[in-house]
Amino acid sequence: MAPEKKKRRRAITDTSDSDSDNAKTKSKPHKKNLNSDAAILKTLETLLANEQTQASTSNSKPLTLSDLSLSSTCREVADLPLSSVQSNIETLILSLARSILSGRGFSFSVPSRSAANQLYVPQLDRIVLKDKASLRPYAAVSTVRKTTITTRILQLIHQLSLKNIHVTKRDLFYTDVKLFQDQTQSDAVLDDVSCILGCTRSSLNVVAAEKGVVVGRLIFSDNGDMIDCTKMGMGGKAIPPNIDRVGDMQSDALFILLVEKDAAYMRLAEDRFYNRFPCIIVTAKGQPDVATRLFLRKMKMELKLPVLALVDSDPYGLKILSVYGCGSKNMSYDSANLTTPDIKWLGVRPSDLDKYKIPEQCRLPMTEQDIKTGKDLLEEDFVKKNPGWVEELTLMVKTKQKAEIQALSSFGFQYLSEVYLPLKLQQKDWL
Repeated sequence: MAPEKKKRRRAITDTSDSDSDNAKTKSKPHKKNLNSDAAILKTLETLLANEQTQASTSNSKPLTLSDLSLSSTCREVADLPLSSVQSNIETLILSLARSILSGRGFSFSVPSRSAANQLYVPQLDRIVLKDKASLRPYAAVSTVRKTTITTRILQLIHQLSLKNIHVTKRDLFYTDVKLFQDQTQSDAVLDDVSCILGCTRSSLNVVAAEKGVVVGRLIFSDNGDMIDCTKMGMGGKAIPPNIDRVGDMQSDALFILLVEKDAAYMRLAEDRFYNRFPCIIVTAKGQPDVATRLFLRKMKMELKLPVLALVDSDPYGLKILSVYGCGSKNMSYDSANLTTPDIKWLGVRPSDLDKYKIPEQCRLPMTEQDIKTGKDLLEEDFVKKNPGWVEELTLMVKTKQKAEIQALSSFGFQYLSEVYLPLKLQQKDWL
């Protein structure tokens, strides 16, 4: 009798193991559809080859505004040396002094950065600033304070150009807290000053605090020090706020993975996703900052790598993606330096919610503001240009559902790196 009991016990154990395997398969949808890593790597090698072929066959000189015959006059800024910035400020102040001495008072002609003064140029696939400007007179109650702030910012930038030093936007704000009152006010006028002087914000030697991070198959020099981003731990390397410090980029990556959220970035970094599928992983931890946008563009242009984006399945994820690709309306005057062409939308897309069987409890209902933002995006020319984006965004607005990248964790914390992204790459499922 005893041997029979042992057999029965073994049979029960075998059955439970089989059930466990079935449960694992069900808990990780599509895992059984994955090919070998070697097969997926061949797909990525083809993607890289196509990218490099496209880069080599395209014109050596990129298309610029001056090459186009647009119906509207547009303006763009340029990278200027400190001596030119200093000279431009001095010329401007001299003209204001002459205006005061002639009895006309003084005012700044400030390019308008309103939505009505923006233009999407399909040939360049980015937003540019049109030529409309408004006067900011000192002798008007409505503009006297902003004119004073503009003059003060010009004075501070002139000091920086003389000393050849960099400061953060926060440093700039604390030089005159009583006048500026709030950093958003000094930041906004700083952008105005860039437009007035015709230079990039980087040319003013004012930078934002470090925000973005990068990890993976990238080696570059940071102010002379060689940085290997495979040896920076899970946290990665902070992207230098001054792009002039960055040089000598080297990589054996097959692609760049642009990630919206810090949480998804940390998951991929800890899982060493970049070793399984050679890539560079970069994130701005939410809204794109200038340094991350400059760094991404530099990687794309110098390394000739395809860029794949992983963002939340909501209107704001797509807005963030569009800022990297087409530029922001707030800084459209510098879109030539801040935009990265041909970013592919890898996920998470609205169609993925059903395709990957995202549980209902992990989907969020869109608010009225979300729906309005989605509908507004559908009216944007840079969205209309891509039929795939229109289809996905229309589906999102229709279903009124959104989801974060972390919704994939409902199938396991490593589902993102072990199943979702490999399958996306295998199927070339990007837009």
